Amino acid sequence: MECNQQKNLEKCNCSYNPCSNKGICCKCLSYHLDMRQLPGCCFPKDAEATYDRSFEHFAKLVSAGRA
Repeated sequence: MECNQQKNLEKCNCSYNPCSNKGICCKCLSYHLDMRQLPGCCFPKDAEATYDRSFEHFAKLVSAGRA
């Protein structure tokens, strides 16, 4: 399967500009899961900007109906 990085970037809301995984979803997901996190695309824009991508933060957002 070929990665379609340009198309993936259309939906990527990662605000970390030096990120080398932008648009390369398989690498991004692997990187974050290794650190017990979810990628930024799982979070609303304001929550993503906090850079707290922990499972716990995501669970709080889900409980509040925000994710």
